[in-house]
Amino acid sequence: MLPRRSESVDRIAAIEALVCRDVGRKTQELITANNGGLGDAANALSMAKSVGLITGFFVPRGEVAAPETDGPVGTALLAAALAACGVPARIAVDTPCAKAVRVAVEAAGGGVAVDEVGVDDPTGLDRLATAWRLSGISHAIAIERCGCSADGRPRNMRGVDVSPWTAPLDDLFLGGAWAKLAVGDGGNEIGMGKLPAGLIARTVPNGAEIACVTSCDHLVVAGVSNWGAYGLMAALAVLRADWRPVIARFLTAERDLAVTRAIVDRAGAVDGVTARGEATVDGFGPDVHGALIDELGRIAWGQVAD
Repeated sequence: MLPRRSESVDRIAAIEALVCRDVGRKTQELITANNGGLGDAANALSMAKSVGLITGFFVPRGEVAAPETDGPVGTALLAAALAACGVPARIAVDTPCAKAVRVAVEAAGGGVAVDEVGVDDPTGLDRLATAWRLSGISHAIAIERCGCSADGRPRNMRGVDVSPWTAPLDDLFLGGAWAKLAVGDGGNEIGMGKLPAGLIARTVPNGAEIACVTSCDHLVVAGVSNWGAYGLMAALAVLRADWRPVIARFLTAERDLAVTRAIVDRAGAVDGVTARGEATVDGFGPDVHGALIDELGRIAWGQVAD
């Protein structure tokens, strides 16, 4: 049975307020402009028949060249939860981040196919889009995936062109009739083109250079992209009581930390903010992420205080 409409709306609003907040990137105006986006995305995802996810953000900085911890962890946990709920899920990733995604999927519980494509492999992208269409993907979700800026090049938050490590998975995202959902936290991710024109350029450092122009149907502007994935999981637990016990197994601080540690230890992933190979995400440690996940659980399984 679905919760009463007013109760579910309140709970999802509380979830959005928790995961969609500026953590120092000057993204508050982006979050405000997209108010209600998480609830819209969760409502759309609650009707999914088969889901294709896209993630992977490579960090080339000094002597560091590695996938970042934000993105693969949340994507793997969301995908594994959906698969366990009976919604087939697969994740597309390019070669530089593929090992991190495979390790994340295994640590999250498995049951999710990983589609790898080379950075310079347009025919591979075409084959993958065809495979997604033939497999009946109904919803595509990009999570912390660097997208094309105005000149067609993907750039990180420092304005560095990362195209040598980044396949144009925007083409896959846009390559089918599926509903298009996206999660980002800085303005340079797939889906951010949905925001009002010029907003990222006016408000985010290096915004004019990094702003992604690829749009979507439903956008989540999170403080940390993994948090956006967890917010979707919590909101789905509110909307789908039949999925709630399954999602509860995946939306835990312990599993988040286990997956993060796995991709650091076994795939060489690094924190995208610090560029360090440690079990942190965007400069925040397990204490911060764990407390947020615990609070999401309280909201999703319990009641919002008056």
